[in-house]
Amino acid sequence: MRRVQGEAPLGGCGERGAELPARGGAEPRVRSRVRVPRDGAVHGGSAVMDVVISSKEAARPSVDREAYPYRMKDLCERTGLPRQVIHFYIQQGLVPEGHKTGRNMAYYGEEHLARILLVRKLQHERFLPLRAIKALLDERDEAFSPAQRSFVHEVKSRLSRALGARADRPTTVDANELIQKLGLSRKDLEDMVELGLIAAAEEHDAKGRARLVVASDDTWILETYAELRAIGFDESKGFSARDILMYEEAMSALFAREAKILAERLSSLSPERAAHMVERAMPIINAFLVRYHDALARNFLATL
Repeated sequence: MRRVQGEAPLGGCGERGAELPARGGAEPRVRSRVRVPRDGAVHGGSAVMDVVISSKEAARPSVDREAYPYRMKDLCERTGLPRQVIHFYIQQGLVPEGHKTGRNMAYYGEEHLARILLVRKLQHERFLPLRAIKALLDERDEAFSPAQRSFVHEVKSRLSRALGARADRPTTVDANELIQKLGLSRKDLEDMVELGLIAAAEEHDAKGRARLVVASDDTWILETYAELRAIGFDESKGFSARDILMYEEAMSALFAREAKILAERLSSLSPERAAHMVERAMPIINAFLVRYHDALARNFLATL
């Protein structure tokens, strides 16, 4: 009987034996006994051979390559993104983890590829910050059933331009020119981007010159912040862009509940009828929020 060192799993053709002690601090090894033909099985005889493999290799999980056909390099090739960006998306919870088969090996499916492309589109074509993308994707995945998502998609296609999705590629404005006009600093802009309140991207003109831009639809956020700063809500009194987050968080949580309720309660209607009701309700709800905020302030002052 002879012993052969190997690294490949036995694929279920042998019987697993006891764990062998490791040498010099190496990982434990497993002895597996395999019955192999003697002399190529020409004479019908057989012999027993012990194969020693690593315990990690023996325990390595299998993967369905039809369901998970891609490795990381495949995702990079199909998305045009470096692995560092894809790993960052996974770390931030924007893309689910792959099917791990080892410490540094994982396989990915079509859903991973689709999610990476969606995040990229929302971030770089629709100018949504990663904070907003994650909130939207989390809410979509957790709150809506496939049928509800399909219904909401049908409603979206029937909403007017005022409430429907903006163009695939929104118009942009030069970020440096905008903050100079508003009296804000580059740090103000960077803080807004870092906090996920707005998204900025680099564009190149016909001569290859780069400039930082923000979506035209998001300039109102910087304009609002500039107005507050001009009134006196500035850093000398302890105010910063981070204070805007409490309004963003409150409104995002409110909208998530609102969207779920509408999807649940209007799904029995036709998409046309639901879209009409949403369009009519939005100005009423917006007016309610403004007036109720005023009422809260008055009531608070009345208690002093």
